[in-house]
Amino acid sequence: MAAIVSESITLRTYPFGEADLVVSLFTRDKGKLRGVAKRARKPRSPFGAALERLCCSRVTYYQRENRELVTLNGCEIIQSPFAIANNYAAALGLDFIAEVAELLLPMAMPDERFYRLILTVTRHLEAGGELALWRSLTYFAFWAVRLSGFLPELRVSDASVAMAKEIAAKPISEVSPQGWEKSAHSDLRRFLIREIELHAERRLLTVPLLEAL
Repeated sequence: MAAIVSESITLRTYPFGEADLVVSLFTRDKGKLRGVAKRARKPRSPFGAALERLCCSRVTYYQRENRELVTLNGCEIIQSPFAIANNYAAALGLDFIAEVAELLLPMAMPDERFYRLILTVTRHLEAGGELALWRSLTYFAFWAVRLSGFLPELRVSDASVAMAKEIAAKPISEVSPQGWEKSAHSDLRRFLIREIELHAERRLLTVPLLEAL
């Protein structure tokens, strides 16, 4: 059985047995997969920090026919958000991105645009500061519902609609914070989160914590 190598983003991990992890991965070429990382919870794990949420790595795995879970063999980190892991607000933002992606992405369906969206937004979030946080999360929420195919007509204020049009037309690095009134920003963000929640399997856990910031 030949090994498969894919670039992937770790979305979530679950304890499995005494020392293993079940890992939800969003691979660039195969879409979302779930696999078992043996001995990943051991002190000398062969995976190191590559299975932390939103860590981008080059993963090696084996996939047997008619088996739902793949077997992870190793990971090599490409990009990681460890630089902002000690910032509570930024860490919650990373949790929100990972949770939304986990709930909205279907299994085994590649989506290059969604993949690049996660990488771009996490890089922008690393710029730091409250403005970078909320601009990153609003941008991500807008494109998450748009790429998932259920963005309805915007029933928000004119200022929020103008913000949404700017987000749709420009990359995040070119979106200007000027003119983003705080009330309009919150209005659009709440609307997008509600749309995500309506199409998710369960209520998002990180939303109340983010709203409290």
